Amino acid sequence: MVLKAKDILEKNFLSLPAATSALEAAKLMKSQRHGFVVVIDEAGKPVGIVTEWDYMSKLTAEGKNPRDVTLADLMSNDILWVKPDTDMDAIAQIMSEEGIRRLLVMKDDRVIGVVTSKTVLSRLRDYIDRISSQIARLQAPRI
Repeated sequence: MVLKAKDILEKNFLSLPAATSALEAAKLMKSQRHGFVVVIDEAGKPVGIVTEWDYMSKLTAEGKNPRDVTLADLMSNDILWVKPDTDMDAIAQIMSEEGIRRLLVMKDDRVIGVVTSKTVLSRLRDYIDRISSQIARLQAPRI
């Protein structure tokens, strides 16, 4: 069984308009326990992503006031995404090559979920355990 993006995506993610203040977004990130925000336009399409690293490097390290900064000011707009049927090997390769921990899963110009490195690692372990068990059963002597 090959795992696909649709099998491992997290449907619970935070998306906010680009005009949202960094302070408001940070409060929502904290209360909902998310380390990132998908930034969307008026039509709900993703235009960027803001991570905890963006907060540290573009806000805190530069001494900016989070009330005066919007998500549009912080976001990375080179969004990487995959289709729901993209297999986990391809997802892991993209994440590794691009040095990212989150990958959007999109269908019909809409984000339907996010695959995180944490999810990939945990599902990979489950997958390897399942395959190892199957191999062990096949190699067991028949009685």
